[in-house]
Amino acid sequence: MCKFFITGERTTEGATLTSDELLTVLSAVANPHRMRIVAELRHGRVHVSELARRLGLSRPLLYMHLDKLEKAGLVAGQLELSQDGKAMKYFELAPFDLRLNAETIISALGEDGAEGDDMDTRETDQEGTSR
Repeated sequence: MCKFFITGERTTEGATLTSDELLTVLSAVANPHRMRIVAELRHGRVHVSELARRLGLSRPLLYMHLDKLEKAGLVAGQLELSQDGKAMKYFELAPFDLRLNAETIISALGEDGAEGDDMDTRETDQEGTSR
């Protein structure tokens, strides 16, 4: 399980997020269904069928959203076998703390080696004239 902060620090690795990783996390939480999934999982792990019932989503749609959250490291799924041999998929929240500021974005770009070398960072006035 990868625990990280959007402040750019992975608590298990100590590395800063790359811009791709930051975008993956931000896009994962930028959906009302996925935010509802996170809210529903806050009390602990839930079987996927039960989660679908609680949220009023079809299982295929729920799996699509869970996959995006899992790839972003925000939830974790575990496959278990029931006593009668059926595969049971459970999901739970991975520990995370989302915080976003300008330094987070700058650090993510720095991890990519794009610290603004090719970006125009000059200030412009109200008419768009460079200063």
